[in-house]
Amino acid sequence: MVYPHISTSADLLKSTVRLDELFPFLKEQGTVAVAIVNSKLYGILPFWEACHSAGIHGVIGFSAFIEFEGQHYPVVLYAKNNKGYGNLLKISSALATRKREAIPEQWLNAYKDGLICVIPDSLEWTLTDRRAAFDYIFTAFGGHTYGSVQRPGGRTSGSEQIFLEACERLDIPVIATQDVRYLKKDNAFAYEVASAIGQGLKLSDDQRKRPDHDDAYAPTAEEMKIWFQDHPEWLMRASDMLMSCQVSIQTHRQLLPVFPLAAEIDKAEYIRKLCMDGLEGRLGHSKITRAYMERLDYELGVIGTMGYIDYFLIVSDFMKYARNEGIMTGPGRGSSASSLVAFSLHITDVDPLAHGLLFERFLNPERITLPDIDIDFADHRRQEVVDYVARKYGQARTAQIITFGTLSAKAVARDTARVFGFENEDLEAISKFIPSRPGTTLRSALKGNAAFNDWIIEKEERKHWFKTAIQLEGLPRHASTHAAGVILSPTSLVDYVPIEEGNEGIYLTQWPMGDLEAIGLLKMDFLGLRNLTILEQIRRLLAKGTGKTIDYRKLPLDDAKTYKLLAAGDSSGVFQLESDGMRGALRQIQPTGFGDIVAVNALFRPGPMEFIPLYAKRKHKKEAVHYVHPILEPILKETYGVIVYQEQIMQIAAQMAGFTLGQADILRRAVSKKNRVILDQERTHFVQGARRKNFTEREATEVYDLIVRFADYGFPKSHAVAYSMISYQLAYMKANYPVYFYAAMLSNSAGNTEKTKQLLQEIKEKNIAILPPSVQQSGHSFSIEEGKLRIGLNAVKGVPGTAIKALLETRTQHGPFTSLFNIAERISAIHFTRKAFEPLIKAGALDGFGYDRGVLLASLDSAVKHAELVKPDDEPGLFDDMGASFMKPKYTKASPIPENLKLDFEMEVLGFYLSTHPVEREKEQRQKKFDAVKSLKFKRDKERVSLLGMVEEIKRIRTKKGDAMAFVTLQDDTGPASLTLFPEEYAKYNALLNEHAIIEVQGTIENRNNRTSVICKTINL
Repeated sequence: MVYPHISTSADLLKSTVRLDELFPFLKEQGTVAVAIVNSKLYGILPFWEACHSAGIHGVIGFSAFIEFEGQHYPVVLYAKNNKGYGNLLKISSALATRKREAIPEQWLNAYKDGLICVIPDSLEWTLTDRRAAFDYIFTAFGGHTYGSVQRPGGRTSGSEQIFLEACERLDIPVIATQDVRYLKKDNAFAYEVASAIGQGLKLSDDQRKRPDHDDAYAPTAEEMKIWFQDHPEWLMRASDMLMSCQVSIQTHRQLLPVFPLAAEIDKAEYIRKLCMDGLEGRLGHSKITRAYMERLDYELGVIGTMGYIDYFLIVSDFMKYARNEGIMTGPGRGSSASSLVAFSLHITDVDPLAHGLLFERFLNPERITLPDIDIDFADHRRQEVVDYVARKYGQARTAQIITFGTLSAKAVARDTARVFGFENEDLEAISKFIPSRPGTTLRSALKGNAAFNDWIIEKEERKHWFKTAIQLEGLPRHASTHAAGVILSPTSLVDYVPIEEGNEGIYLTQWPMGDLEAIGLLKMDFLGLRNLTILEQIRRLLAKGTGKTIDYRKLPLDDAKTYKLLAAGDSSGVFQLESDGMRGALRQIQPTGFGDIVAVNALFRPGPMEFIPLYAKRKHKKEAVHYVHPILEPILKETYGVIVYQEQIMQIAAQMAGFTLGQADILRRAVSKKNRVILDQERTHFVQGARRKNFTEREATEVYDLIVRFADYGFPKSHAVAYSMISYQLAYMKANYPVYFYAAMLSNSAGNTEKTKQLLQEIKEKNIAILPPSVQQSGHSFSIEEGKLRIGLNAVKGVPGTAIKALLETRTQHGPFTSLFNIAERISAIHFTRKAFEPLIKAGALDGFGYDRGVLLASLDSAVKHAELVKPDDEPGLFDDMGASFMKPKYTKASPIPENLKLDFEMEVLGFYLSTHPVEREKEQRQKKFDAVKSLKFKRDKERVSLLGMVEEIKRIRTKKGDAMAFVTLQDDTGPASLTLFPEEYAKYNALLNEHAIIEVQGTIENRNNRTSVICKTINL
């Protein structure tokens, strides 16, 4: 039994055949050979490996069209040998990168070698006299041409005889086949729905391309014999043809890119010189000790032996490009920060010797793996570096990586419902019933949700919908670009992998990351990191404001202000140290050195988090540090006896059991997998090694047990050190240059109202003055004026970016504005509209003209008319030279805006109160003592509190007994609080709960699941 034409689900929504269901079926049928035939070369490697695992002969096919005399004819091309496979890669790539639907003659002649061409019995080949087209194919492929006949469901098509006669004329042999699109006959409808999703059309749509028949399933061996009982030789011939295809896809090669150097240059010498120059630049000649030289020589030896010199040179080169172009790069990421070569070549900014980092955690000479250097760039300039790499190494050798989005539970439910033609209210119901949590399946969403179950069984159509959606769940739906991965190839990419058109002139691989790594291509991650952009903005603002240029790499790591800030938990906006939990950890640990920041970054994760109090107590000498064995002291001293880092596990194994660091890295990996057999093997290995070094079995066993306990908790110190540098840099700037720090943070929080409110509250507490937006002074974003923060025009909601651009451009070119009407006549009626300027007036951006906001709002319509008359568009106008002074309108008289309305307007257009917060003013008038909302998280459980705040949101619910209660969000001038009103209190005070009402609340603190709320006891207006 053979299957010459299986389309798999990798061919996006053109098949529902999943490999994990296909191969058990193939084995059941006694299959000897099977061919994958997709319309792109998606899914080839997983199919190939599944064939290998199942002991079935795998064949690579490709469904395509051939162009002849302006017509497109469908064919299936099979790779007969490796040459043919290489040509399939090229054909698929050429079609996908040049947006051609069919293979032209020129390409066919260039890429036909090693291919078998099968002409299908389809309408395109039998509709009219196609002799010339048959001749064309036969001339190109000769004896490697076949005809194929399908009899889906056992039916013979009306054109079969015509097709057979056409093949007979040229003596083209015929094979029996079946174009399989789904596994079982009853999957036909689900396949049709998948196809409709792919086309973006409803099942009822007349434009939808429908399947030719409902029998595109995988027939059993018995069915195929019955369908072709009159021509058993066709079945045999199909088997012979597939078995004649002998391709081998090589995996686990090292297809490493090549750095361009003249042939006479010795690469090992070249990289060594670069490293020495870099190290001298980093440390100065006098500080390069013997330890540095030995480490450098060792690392270079390993890198050279493994064949990775070119890779390091390539990364070093594009990092140099980034530095020269002023693109901010991260200090390192992952295990690459433990390499002295990477530090010397300016790939990382972490000195591994200064931080006790182990090279073997990155490259283990005893376990050959591809190096993995991931680089962070300021996110808004990442693409520039990718473009540089593509230019330097050539478009043909550079590609970004494809990823495939799948039909998740919610997506498949909604997509299927749309195709069924469900109404919007049904789609909304589906969205509510199915959570967006990762890992949610349709079955898990249904389980335990009686309302969802009732909703489905209410209508027959919904049952049909749910059954269909379950069949399609998890199928690949669409292709997109991997956020960071870039592939560099030693020769043209199409020698190894098919490609397609990508973005911004850079190709995209047709295979995802795992497949590329399996065949040996090297992936490099170019990651965009927002925090680097913020650091760059702070530096730019500081240079503009003070003339001082900061080099983040040279910041002193012992700055007292920085540690004081962190010890207070004042770390909002500081990379990795922002969350409430992390702030609590900082207040516990009270960092006094860089090592504390590294440790808290490594410890603050589920599991190791439980050791934070222990670390803090031991650091502050409230508890003695205890070591299981004295040999552990030098290794664990920096973390007060707690195993925090993976490197510590490796050092313990080296010191106590005599492991090489390579063997210690293998032990670390093995132990973390918790495989009982491996744990016992490694225990024996460890104890034997320790015995040879004169430790007792009990001592060795005790230490080994410690390693096993901490293996899951261990974090790579190299990554923690590198990322803690970014944390430190941001904390340093916040402590030493707070105004510049906040300006950059606020600019990056545009659109995030909660974050902006939090930052503004901090700014206020630190007595940093905030200036309102101004058409005369503000830039696009937040800026600094004489140590004060000026709100940017883009912070005003509803103002089009084009209007802001026009304002800033004319102000820069022709100076400040003199009035509302002066703006109108200078930026044209296109930009001067009520929609653009009403929010600016409400935000106070035109207060500088000396008129109340009520007057400005009342005058706005006449100003708009003035713009329409004087400057209707951006073209030069009749009145440009006159300044239109003789026809300028006058301001309209109006009453001043009441203070409360002014505040409401500010909240509406800015998302916060710029003038005095209403609650703050109310507190002054009431002259009572109230607890600030921001202080609640520091209160004890059940502690009584008294609050004054504004009601922001009310959520009324019923208890299981049917009693009414409510959850209320209360806001004061320091932040929001959650109130709970149980039924008794709700009954008493419900009438006082109105949005924007200012209320006094007495209650008690409840701390639960790291959340603080107030249980309400009394409420007064």
